[in-house]
Amino acid sequence: MHPHRSNGLDNLRALAIALVFMYHYMVFVSGEATFGWASSVGWVGVDLFFVLSGYLIGNQLFSGLVARRDLSLPRFYARRALRTWPVFWLVLAAYFIFPSVMGGKPPPPLWTFLTFTQNYQLQPGTAFSHAWSLCIEEQFYLVLPLVVLLAVKVGSRRIQAWLLLLALLAFGITARWVLWSEYGLEAGGKGDGYYPNVYYATLGRFDEFLPGIAVALVKNYHPLLWQRLLARGAALFAVGLVSVLAILYGVLFHYYIDDYGYPFFMSVFGYSLVAMAFSLLVASALSPHSPLQRIKIPGANSLALWSYSIYLTHKPVGFILKGYLAPYALSQPVLVVVITAASIALGAVLYRLIELPFMQLRDHGVPSLFRPAPVYPHAQKT
Repeated sequence: MHPHRSNGLDNLRALAIALVFMYHYMVFVSGEATFGWASSVGWVGVDLFFVLSGYLIGNQLFSGLVARRDLSLPRFYARRALRTWPVFWLVLAAYFIFPSVMGGKPPPPLWTFLTFTQNYQLQPGTAFSHAWSLCIEEQFYLVLPLVVLLAVKVGSRRIQAWLLLLALLAFGITARWVLWSEYGLEAGGKGDGYYPNVYYATLGRFDEFLPGIAVALVKNYHPLLWQRLLARGAALFAVGLVSVLAILYGVLFHYYIDDYGYPFFMSVFGYSLVAMAFSLLVASALSPHSPLQRIKIPGANSLALWSYSIYLTHKPVGFILKGYLAPYALSQPVLVVVITAASIALGAVLYRLIELPFMQLRDHGVPSLFRPAPVYPHAQKT
């Protein structure tokens, strides 16, 4: 394990990519719930990624501000670009050069990917459709430091930060309420607009970063409360686990109803509740007393490292191997093993050959998202 990584957070990141893989395997490979209920609810792995991103980026920003460091927007954006863009561009190029191989359909216009607006009015089943979540992440990376800098300029206090989070949460819920009223029910064919206008939409999902940011706020601006939470890491994990299982029950049985559509509560409040439940696990993962931190799951740390490349490539891997292996009539368990192993292997190779070199370049050329502290010469003796 890398010395500066958190075992607890790596366990959650590994869980996130496993959930997404199981869901996409059902949708794009087997056409059935190959992994049981985990296949049906696996799409929430993206929500867990959003919460993790909210915490990780929020913590980077807040920890530097608490230390009275000067945030640099060019440095912040350069570090994010070197982290996420290189392997994304490589996979994107493959989709445009080999569209029939990668998914059998031509992708949307290139400019929508390069501007990270591909999630706008995205239709299900589109080539490289799973990049929608990356679009929302990049939009989040663009906006958050601007909001933080503005807060610093106007001298915002902790209470104002919390009020802003609550206001944004209320705005997200209200936006989904309005969108659900238009696209939530199947009557009149309106349900066809649910994915483009709610599921993939920035307005429908942005508030899932907020619980992760809230964890970072508590950690950096409420140190006494944070220490109390860390001391009760096992209890926090238990509460988080029960909360996640409860909301997953709702997702499994009440997210969509045949011939009716998407029920009001899960559409309007469910996404926020999923993120809040996951944020409890994120907070507990940082405690040395939490099972998430203490239990070493074999391969989880590596899976976490490779998760970004796996996410970008696992759908075309499944598509390619499903077609290539069809004449061999492999049993479902064997096919699962082959596609899973190939997805992990490709993710590991891309991490080693693309992600890691660019991260090393980033850490050498842009070692921090904050400007270097000024160096004052020693006062001369007189």
